[in-house]
Amino acid sequence: MGTAEPDLYRDTWVRYLGYANEVGESFRPLVPVPVVWASYGVATAYVTADAIDKGRKAATAHAQDPAQATRVGVAVVDTFVWQSLASVAIPGITINRLCAASLAMLGALTRWPLPVRRWTTTALGLAAIPLIITPIDRTVDFLMDSSLRKLYGPPGEPPAPR
Repeated sequence: MGTAEPDLYRDTWVRYLGYANEVGESFRPLVPVPVVWASYGVATAYVTADAIDKGRKAATAHAQDPAQATRVGVAVVDTFVWQSLASVAIPGITINRLCAASLAMLGALTRWPLPVRRWTTTALGLAAIPLIITPIDRTVDFLMDSSLRKLYGPPGEPPAPR
């Protein structure tokens, strides 16, 4: 058997672009808000590119299938929704709230100068990113399997009959 070609959006450094908004949220206490919003733009561009890529791969893989358009649609929607939740929305909210709470708590519990509190908050946000990835991914898998995927089945399988 041949070795499968690596997925540019899942198996290479490109996948880290999906974490741009978590980094942006971590740096929110230190940078202007437009920088944070730009980080969401990077993450959203990553999500969109991955969804388009999965649609193209589905179109190629199912070129002779009468349900090709449905399979492409499922691949694009599933990837876009999953990535939007797991790479942008849920981690962005999580890091935002973690950083807001830590900045407030440091303000209430310490006499550290504001720049020290802001840098500490940023460090906590950055440190939390690797800790939240797997639980969020698993939760989004569960949510998708329990809802949207019931309509069309897991990606890569034939669409569920209506």
